Amino acid sequence: MGYGLLVIAQNIPVPLTQVKLYDFLDELLTDGVVVHQTAVRPYSRQQVAKMLVEAQTADSLLNVRQKKDLAFYLNEFALERDTMVSNYVQYTDHSTYNLSLADPQFSYRSKNSMFKMRLRPILGADVTASKKGVLLQRWWGAELQMDIANHVSIWGSLRDNSWSGNWLSKKYYPDDNDRMYGARIHYGASRIQPALTPMTGVQYKEANYGGDFSDSKGGISLYSWWGNIAVQRENIRWGDAYHASNILSGRAPAVPMISLQLTPCKWFQFDYFHAWLVSNIMDSTYYYLENTTKGDVQIKNYRPMNKFMAANMFTFTPIKHLSFSVGNSIIYAEQTIQAAYLIPIAFYKSLDHLLTKGLITQNQNSQAFASLSVRPVKHLQLYGSFYLDEFSIKRLKPSNQENNPISYLVGFNWSGWPIKGLSLKGEFMRSYIACYTHSIDALTWQSNSFDMGHYMGDNAQSIYAELAYRPTRGMLIKMSYTHDTKYNSYAYLRRYRTATEDIRDGGISETLAQKPFDHAIFRNEVLRLDGIYEVHPNMYLTLALEYNNARGFDNQKTNAIKSEDIGDAQYYLDKYMPLYYQGKNLTVSAAFSFGF
Repeated sequence: MGYGLLVIAQNIPVPLTQVKLYDFLDELLTDGVVVHQTAVRPYSRQQVAKMLVEAQTADSLLNVRQKKDLAFYLNEFALERDTMVSNYVQYTDHSTYNLSLADPQFSYRSKNSMFKMRLRPILGADVTASKKGVLLQRWWGAELQMDIANHVSIWGSLRDNSWSGNWLSKKYYPDDNDRMYGARIHYGASRIQPALTPMTGVQYKEANYGGDFSDSKGGISLYSWWGNIAVQRENIRWGDAYHASNILSGRAPAVPMISLQLTPCKWFQFDYFHAWLVSNIMDSTYYYLENTTKGDVQIKNYRPMNKFMAANMFTFTPIKHLSFSVGNSIIYAEQTIQAAYLIPIAFYKSLDHLLTKGLITQNQNSQAFASLSVRPVKHLQLYGSFYLDEFSIKRLKPSNQENNPISYLVGFNWSGWPIKGLSLKGEFMRSYIACYTHSIDALTWQSNSFDMGHYMGDNAQSIYAELAYRPTRGMLIKMSYTHDTKYNSYAYLRRYRTATEDIRDGGISETLAQKPFDHAIFRNEVLRLDGIYEVHPNMYLTLALEYNNARGFDNQKTNAIKSEDIGDAQYYLDKYMPLYYQGKNLTVSAAFSFGF
């Protein structure tokens, strides 16, 4: 089949949850079999199909197990290659379809390639047990993908998660602040799970022993050979990383957005999106009146403040094994969309200066970032990413006590040598004070109260190491170690001064002058062993053994100017870790899942 068929294939994103596919593509990239940028994910199904066909043409570079993996994924992306999955049925002279019970799905393709579709269920269950009790997770749903006239893609998926277990019981504090298993924020009947939690999606239903989490995605895109423009709700990851990116990690709940991706040539890619974030901050001027009353007062149902984000990323691949990306973004909170931030190619900080000059308000929250990936020799990838909330050269002077609110990440991936199927990864991340926060709560680097950058937030450090082995097709044995530390947490406040005080920006300056990585308030160490086996196409069994040690540390300092988060060890444990995983724990997990 020709390359031309691929550039007009379905332009649907491959979810970040399809870890096994991304791991296989990363292996092909590190082995030098295919070439593609890794800073912007998810990839489209079009891009994945292109890489798979590229690997097929380099068949001599693959080992036996990789050839079997490639054959499997070529079948999974059959529609994108304008073919059908194996064992398809000819319906008429003008169309073909496949209905498989062994690999439950329905796919259809018209002979003239004007319409294609795929429908597949999503099912799974995970049981985790420790001396504290049993946790049960169940998920179900379906995904639908359609392509019309080789220029329009429509897709959608719904995954409903249900959690139950005695570790989810509510915990009451002396200040009567009802926190569900250590929730960070309380808004009426809405509770937010801790920062470090296995739960996915947004909780929409609570129970004394569990809750339901909904995670729906989908969109519609118009595409051609040059790229695509889409309206979608999706998780995105920006920045080269395997464990967790410090720019956009993709771990926060998916958000609706308008996105644009341009790929006019092999060495350049441009990405832009304008997203609607969730502030979780109530707007006192925006509410609905309820017909019922509480005493003599009519009930007001307040709505959250509007929160938006615009971002772009320029990715260059000047030579085969080197790619770098630069970009910038802005988070703003206004009643309506600011038209200036719909400009894809713009330096948003400059626009912010023009839009807020002369107003009695603070500037919006702008950021800049960069990412680099290089493969100097076969089997080795070196990468790093840099996130900058704001930067001042003056702060680099030895006499200046302030630190720039930045985050950086470095890592490596060694794959396929000297033992085929063996890989070793390592990552180190540091984020400085106030790099993800802001003096206005609605302008933080968060959505749904989840950090959009690294999950540890600012003033934190993370170390990750992973050793994985793939002996045969469909089998993975992996051991990983994670060491996360959260240090003093500060609110990024602006302190207004009297006429007799120094004109410097006291609140921010005094916060940034605090010593980073000074006093740990939370630490978690995790040693985990995973075994994954594909018992049948797209049907997986997973066994995992995990030891973790989650500790909180007292922080009883009192300094109002520093705006330091003050609490005891248990307070920080509840803030960052569910009750089930607090302290020293040994857990055993078994899971079954269907769905690619």
